[in-house]
Amino acid sequence: MSENKLLPMGQAARHASYALGERTTDEKNALLLALADALENSLPEILLANAHDMDAARASGMAEGMLDRLMLDEPRVRALAADVRQVASLHDPVGEILDGRELSSGLSLMRRRVPLGVVAAIYEARPNVTVDVAALCLKTGNAVILRGGKETRHSNETLVALIQRVLAAHNLPPATVQAITDPDRALVSDLMRLDRYVDMLIPRGGPGLHKRCREESHIPVITGGIGICHIFVDESANLDASLKVLENAKIQRRSACNALETILIHKAIAEDFIPRMVAYLGSRGVSFHATEEALPYWQSLASPVVPVTDDELVNEWLTLDVNVHVVEGLPEAIDFIRSHQGDHSNSILTENMHNAATFLNAIDAAALFVNASTRFTDGGQFGLGAEVAVSTQKLHARGPLGLEALTTYKWIGHGNYTVRP
Repeated sequence: MSENKLLPMGQAARHASYALGERTTDEKNALLLALADALENSLPEILLANAHDMDAARASGMAEGMLDRLMLDEPRVRALAADVRQVASLHDPVGEILDGRELSSGLSLMRRRVPLGVVAAIYEARPNVTVDVAALCLKTGNAVILRGGKETRHSNETLVALIQRVLAAHNLPPATVQAITDPDRALVSDLMRLDRYVDMLIPRGGPGLHKRCREESHIPVITGGIGICHIFVDESANLDASLKVLENAKIQRRSACNALETILIHKAIAEDFIPRMVAYLGSRGVSFHATEEALPYWQSLASPVVPVTDDELVNEWLTLDVNVHVVEGLPEAIDFIRSHQGDHSNSILTENMHNAATFLNAIDAAALFVNASTRFTDGGQFGLGAEVAVSTQKLHARGPLGLEALTTYKWIGHGNYTVRP
């Protein structure tokens, strides 16, 4: 095996985690507040770097959905600063006593929450992830190694340099937050072999990246952010209110992993609801892809529709395209979600609370909603501050990964020169 070029980076991160781990909650919060101020004070520098990335991405033919993920403007940077301040305001889980007991041996035993140590994140065209992950790691006492996509190179270099200036001003090693900005893909393999120094790897990207990390990584991996979000409009749903939920879920941020991809409609209301939905969402730029069961409802409509393919039913659009499927009832909706990668976020719109309970009990996903948009699957919306990712697996955390997901625990025993009987 070739020499790992990232060994010095891993070693530096491990040593930096020791220094950060000694900081108090107040010291970490002061660091985060300084970082939030620095983001706002460095707006021109950040926007210029991002403009370079955007120009290169457009020249390469990047799709609109990915361009939206890549773009930073003043409102987004200020929102990032607000997220960092929110993280500073949250309860610090590090040091929390999870439980304790007195053993018959006389030993007093407890579990105390501690940082993981060093976290690595691999992601694509999302420079906001650089700040979100760094902030959460700093709050929880973890050093972090970031590997953004080549599309974000200038943005990430600028953001990480800014973070490192703040670290230095607070007498912390710059290696507390590091970034791999060299686009050489071989460095991803090197990162995945840093198991001696990195404690958890979080990939945020397409299915190919997740598959590669699961198969090649020597480091425990948490995958997430991939999943097709469904909303089922039940026969008892308030149809006017349902239109607003569908609009929010599909249009508010089309490129987000919690954006709506497939609308399921109960057959009993399809004839009435589909024309209203097409008029409402179509006027807002949404394009429709219909299954065989849904296509007949477009025969009397002037609006265009495209037959949906099997691949489209299990892939993210990241655009204003949406799939439509008509089902006979709740059981068929549940089966459809189960068989079409519905492990991220799904919602039912209904006035029938028995159906709502059945939906919640029958579907196994990271997040489920009743009469609400899938766009709520978000660390900020859940009160977690920013998020490292949205995990769709079951160990060790699920859903938006906030502060607690970046910690583990250790057992601590207190005795009086106690020996094991």
